[in-house]
Amino acid sequence: MLLELNEIRKSYGKDDSRVQVLKGISLGVEKGEFCVLLGPSGSGKSTLLNIVGGIDTADSGEILIDGEMMSRMNEKKLTRYRRQHLGYVFQMYNLIPNLTVRENIEVGAFLSRRPLDVNEILHTLGLYDHRDKLPGQLSGGQQQRTSIGRAIVKNPDILLCDEPTGALDYNTSREILQLIERVSLKYHTTVVMVTHNEAIGAMADTIIRLRDGMIRERLVNEIRMPAEKLEW
Repeated sequence: MLLELNEIRKSYGKDDSRVQVLKGISLGVEKGEFCVLLGPSGSGKSTLLNIVGGIDTADSGEILIDGEMMSRMNEKKLTRYRRQHLGYVFQMYNLIPNLTVRENIEVGAFLSRRPLDVNEILHTLGLYDHRDKLPGQLSGGQQQRTSIGRAIVKNPDILLCDEPTGALDYNTSREILQLIERVSLKYHTTVVMVTHNEAIGAMADTIIRLRDGMIRERLVNEIRMPAEKLEW
């Protein structure tokens, strides 16, 4: 098991205003698996993703990455863990505005001991002809492609995607989902994607439904639907 979560709990606030966001989440994700965390706003799915990514910390419970316990990592080791094991794709692109497409992707490559070839990534994402443009010269879809490139050039074990199509129109969203699908298959990358879009679950190996901070259902797709066939 590449990723294991055991009884993850998280609350915010104090005393009477304290809100329990995660109420004992346990799940496992195999290497190469495409897992979708599905649920409405407030279900705890983004909080869970942030805890897996080391952006936030759990109040209790344990996370293991390839058998290594995150709670035993000091700050230096946690930083190395983020660099070597994780790639992030967010709803907001978070690109560096004064760097070109190529340079934004190279930022990810500099963080890795075993980066993928930048030119190969540019071709895979359909960005090679735009490699010398700045983010402000790109469409929303092209900016998201660039953020995906920055994440996957690190050759991460796990690609974490938090509503990666949330700011995009329907056709561009499908293109981005096809790219993430292509990346997961080409590089055997484990993908954990957060979404509230029910249709996206059909392209995953596993669907984890969350509501009110708890797992309500776990479904396995025997046959994944290609992203290009998704409709919503």
